[in-house]
Amino acid sequence: MPTTALRVELGRRSGPGVPDADASALLLVGGKVRSDSDFVFYNQPEHSSGAVRHEGKRDNGGVVVDSILVDLARVEPAIETLVLAASTDGGTFGQVPDLYIEVRDAAQNTVVARFDSTGATVETAFVLGEFYRRQGAWKFRAVGQGYSSGLEGLATDFGISVDEPQPAAATPSAPVAPPVTAPPAPAAPPAAPVSLSKVTLTKASPSVSLSKQGGTSGAMRVNLNWEMRKQFSGWGSKLGRAVAMHSDLDLDLCALYELTDGSKGIVQSLGNAFGALHQPPFIHLDGDDRTGAMASGENLTVNLDHKQAFQRILVFVTIYEGARSFADLHATVTLTPQHGAAIDFSLDECTVPSTVCALALITNTGSDLVVQREARYLVPERGVSPQRTIDYAYGWGMNWTPGRK
Repeated sequence: MPTTALRVELGRRSGPGVPDADASALLLVGGKVRSDSDFVFYNQPEHSSGAVRHEGKRDNGGVVVDSILVDLARVEPAIETLVLAASTDGGTFGQVPDLYIEVRDAAQNTVVARFDSTGATVETAFVLGEFYRRQGAWKFRAVGQGYSSGLEGLATDFGISVDEPQPAAATPSAPVAPPVTAPPAPAAPPAAPVSLSKVTLTKASPSVSLSKQGGTSGAMRVNLNWEMRKQFSGWGSKLGRAVAMHSDLDLDLCALYELTDGSKGIVQSLGNAFGALHQPPFIHLDGDDRTGAMASGENLTVNLDHKQAFQRILVFVTIYEGARSFADLHATVTLTPQHGAAIDFSLDECTVPSTVCALALITNTGSDLVVQREARYLVPERGVSPQRTIDYAYGWGMNWTPGRK
């Protein structure tokens, strides 16, 4: 393996009845993780070393790809093996067509290695491949080891403690007085086990409570990851002329906010309004990404330690340049609380000349924050900015002036 950054892509063909599949990675010493933090997946998307990061899914023309970025040069010297795994959600791998794992040079986007997995039946988790050290160099090996116990079985097999319901303790028939002894020294509290649960929002089930999923504190990452397959040069041509869309497409992830003290504003790269995490508005835009599917997409972070300060937050995306509408764009939105289940959903196909899309509305109900899937494409009137359009649609009531990056 080259020691440059590598993108590991778990791919499969989409279609009716095909279950979702998720990529994950485990960093091992002696065949086991050192702690639960050595497990990188949708609920724990980045390793503390920065060497491994779960980037999320994109739909590339009917092929759904879940990516993990691996920088082998940054992997800690103690780590001997980096396992690359996959798990299903809502079915078995026997129902997943054309499953493969591909290792790409992240800078050149060239294929370094590929393994097509065939013959799956009842498996719900797979170790598809692994990086391992040999004589001072990193090598890749295809594995193809299946599990019928899902991500939980795979994780526990490598030493991960998984959060699962425990049976109630039996109640003694009569109280028994304990013997009088010296009090034991206080033990260190055990580390919280890893939660494997996640929530997918749909049209039929569009909202979820953050507190019911355990997302009540810490940082919540909001990620937009996209793939623009092509655009056509003209409406009149029968076939048009397909033009590949890569770095020339610039989408901006933004958030309108209203706090309980009545203050309102926007977090966006336009005008360098990146927000702040530890002071109002307690929302921060990580940066301005112009690649979407080729990197980690656009990311917002919301500080849930100050959830009582939020009245409502509207997360939306605008096209800054590179396309005239969201047509032919495939995007996935993922909200990952520091504690609790990840929440994700995909955008529907855009059939209108839209340059702004409302993604998710987070509302304070008084005792909870509720995430509502919007996935709503809006068409600005002539001369009206995307930001003003989203304001009008959701009644924010702000004053707008032109801005630029």
